[in-house]
Amino acid sequence: MGKFLYQFIVISYRLIAYFWSLFNHKAGLLVKGRKNWRRQLQSKMPATKEKTVWFHCASLGEFEQGRPVMEALKKENSGIFILLTFFSPSGYEVAKAYQFADLVCYLPWDSEKNAITFYTLAKPDLVCFVKYEFWHHFLRQASEARIPVILISGIFRPGHLFFKFYGSFYRKMLSYFDHFFVQNKESHELLAARGFSNVTVAGDTRMDRVIEIAGQAGPIEAVEKFKGENKVLIAGSAWPDDLEVLLPLINDASVELKYIIAPHEINTNTIETFRQKLNISSLLYSELSDLPGISLEKEADVLIIDNIGMLAALYRYGDFAFIGGAYGDGLHNILEAAVYGMPVFFGHKHYRKFQEALDLIELKGAFPVSNTDELKSILSELLTNEEAYRLAGNTAREYVYENKGATQKILDYISPIIA
Repeated sequence: MGKFLYQFIVISYRLIAYFWSLFNHKAGLLVKGRKNWRRQLQSKMPATKEKTVWFHCASLGEFEQGRPVMEALKKENSGIFILLTFFSPSGYEVAKAYQFADLVCYLPWDSEKNAITFYTLAKPDLVCFVKYEFWHHFLRQASEARIPVILISGIFRPGHLFFKFYGSFYRKMLSYFDHFFVQNKESHELLAARGFSNVTVAGDTRMDRVIEIAGQAGPIEAVEKFKGENKVLIAGSAWPDDLEVLLPLINDASVELKYIIAPHEINTNTIETFRQKLNISSLLYSELSDLPGISLEKEADVLIIDNIGMLAALYRYGDFAFIGGAYGDGLHNILEAAVYGMPVFFGHKHYRKFQEALDLIELKGAFPVSNTDELKSILSELLTNEEAYRLAGNTAREYVYENKGATQKILDYISPIIA
């Protein structure tokens, strides 16, 4: 029954995606991107047998957790062939030119035929699924072919189907894994209670990633000039719901801050609508080159980043961070800001699936807020109480550095397999 229901859900999702692709650009990418996966594997997999490691990431967030392992593998052994697949266009479109992967493509739709063909062409020596997504046929075929399968930065909760009395089909998928590297003790305990002893609490590989980014980030002259001697709040991956909460704060002249806004999606209409609602001066990052000789510190109080790829390096200029997504589908990466030692704010609705958010709230390095008044209240306290501000920022930074090392734990397990 479980298998029949799973097949029905996968086929239904596929049909809906095909229909929706006629009207929706993202759905179109999801469908079109899968059309030539066989040809891609046939033409780009190495003719001579190199060690091949396949990483699968659902989307961009999972990619950020998998990339520290991929990059460490490549640095240790440049001859390893890394195959990287995505389910979502959100991940693929950003990472399709990723330099540490030898081939980036979409994961084919999960069916027995597709899985057999995929393994026949790809011939991976190791399979690494990252955090989420458990595809029955791809996991089963790997197990039957005796290809080791591991989970990286996994996280499990009591509400997952694996742990329901009717979840035997999904628990069977877990049996196809050779090892689980999980983020927290709760995940370990849930798996252990179901008889899985092949579990290591390694933590989150993104800790290693954000520490590396912070160490490599160079100066951004225009942003330095914009900041000047002012305190800055950086809104990262901000959705319209986040901007609605931030707007009254920005327009409040009593709050002595400057703002850098990095929207999650670069949509000209959304950005212009937001700018029109501002009571203070603003500039787009793309406009800076057209305004030579101006004093950025005096010319604008809001800088809007209208490009992709700068955010992680921008946080070095922040004194506070507001991370988007938690009013909608889910919180974005707060560790990129926390590593620089600043208090972190985000929406109050959808952050509980993120261990780092729960931990930092408990440690008082992060603050979920339900509205502008709540944000302003906490922010005002931190602006006027230097000791409280310093404690919150130091707590955020120390949390990241104290939890580094997940990548090395995974490498220690992987290295003998691909030696």
